[in-house]
Formats: sequence, structure tokens, C-alpha cells
Amino acid sequence: MDRLEAYKSIAAQASRGELSFPTNVDATLKLQRALNDPDCHADAAARLVQAEPLLAARTVAIANSVAYNRSGNEVTNVRTAVQRVGFRTLNALGASVIVRQLGSKITEPSLRDKANQLWQHSAHVAALSQVIARRVAHLDPETAMFAGIVHEVGGFYMLSRADEFPGLFDGEADEWIEHGEQMVGRCVLQRLGVPAPVMAAIEALWVGMRALPPETLGDTLLLANDLAPVPSPLYERAGATSRQAAATIDFVIGDGTLNSILEESAAEVSSLTSALM
Repeated sequence: MDRLEAYKSIAAQASRGELSFPTNVDATLKLQRALNDPDCHADAAARLVQAEPLLAARTVAIANSVAYNRSGNEVTNVRTAVQRVGFRTLNALGASVIVRQLGSKITEPSLRDKANQLWQHSAHVAALSQVIARRVAHLDPETAMFAGIVHEVGGFYMLSRADEFPGLFDGEADEWIEHGEQMVGRCVLQRLGVPAPVMAAIEALWVGMRALPPETLGDTLLLANDLAPVPSPLYERAGATSRQAAATIDFVIGDGTLNSILEESAAEVSSLTSALM
């Protein structure tokens, strides 16, 4: 089976709902659905989060990040962390656990390296999206962070299936974007219950068109993707030239500029990225 046939085979399975997830992903999806129940209160949420060690650790880490801990008072327990970050951030953190779990069954060293770099890229995009949404685009920062976390979930899924299809990632970027990222990624995002506005933002990222200054969630996600210091290992959307051009992006925002805002927010971005890792 050649690479294109492999893409189409995986995409056909995905479109039929035949997604092969590790068992722990299904468990975390159930936990995330429970957290999204409007009748789930903070104490119940804390108990649910404590049942998933990775989610518990991420929640405390995010609560102590510069973005969420402006008072400088460190929290040391899940209950207080849940109260500080809120349910929308918990939803984003649950998604981060799911994305990482998709890579848990990857054993081939080169594929594991790709998965690790892909998560570093995603964490940077999520942190940058949060700050850009809050300080530049004036959009909901938690939704933007969530979009950054899941924007490459199709890539994680394909990496988790790559041992079944040798040479799956040896092709051109255009093939991956059209048949891997879009066809499979859309199905995985739907399986994870990603809201329609976030789906639309990720689809805008696939197209690659944006407004500057960013006006929409899609604009925000694409700008964060271009500014991320760690590129996706699966493809380079426009090669090294794009990364060099991203470093020159600047525009006026109120009394400041994008670059001045990013400089002021560097500690927040670094803290959020580290907490997500």
C-alpha cells in the first residue's frame, strides 16, 4: 500500500467512526464529559481530576503559572487549583491529556521523537494563542488555548497508526495536509467533541489565510502557529522562509505593538508552555 492509499484508508476508517484510540483516551473522554456536565460543581470536579494523575498535575501547574497566579500565592492541592483555573481551562487541560495519550502507544524511536516535538509545538501554540487572544484579538483566552492544544490532534492520531503503514510521513507536505491533516484530523476532532467555533478556527489554519491584526479565533491560531519557536515536525507550511517572516511580524495594537506585547507577556507564555509540557 502506497502512502496516498494509506492516508485514504485511515481517513475512510475515521469517517466510519472506526478510530483506534488507546484505552486511557476513552477513560479521559468520559472524565471530560463529566466535567462538562452543568451540574458538576467544583468539589465534584476536583475529585474527578484527582482520579487522573496527569490531569491533576497539569491543573496544579497551570494554576501556579504566571497567567493564572497573578497574586503570587502558590496552590498545592487540586481543589484550590480547580477553583482558580475554572471549568473552561479544565476542559483545555483534559484535551491536553488526551492528545498526549494518543502518543502513548508509539514505540518506534523516530516516531516518538516526532510526537514529542509535535507536543512541544502544540504547547507553544496554545500558550501564544492564549496571550494573543487576551491581549491582541480580545477573544476568549481559554477557548484559544484549547484550540492551540488540539490543532494538531490529527497528526498525533496518524503518528499512533504509523507503525501499521511504513513510510506514512515520507511524502510531500501537500499530501499530508489534504489527506492526513484535513480528512483524518476533522474526524478525530469530531470524535473528541470539539465545539464548532474551534473546528472552524482549525480549518482556517489548514487554509492558511489570516487577517492582521487578528480578528477571529482562526486568525489568532494561525498567528500563534507562525510565531511558535518549535515547528511542527510533520510538515513546514511554507518552509524556513515562513519562520523567518514570522519573526518580522509586527503591528500596532492600541498604544503598543505586537512585539512589545509579546515581550511583556514572555513570562506568561513561558510559564504556560512549561505547565502544559
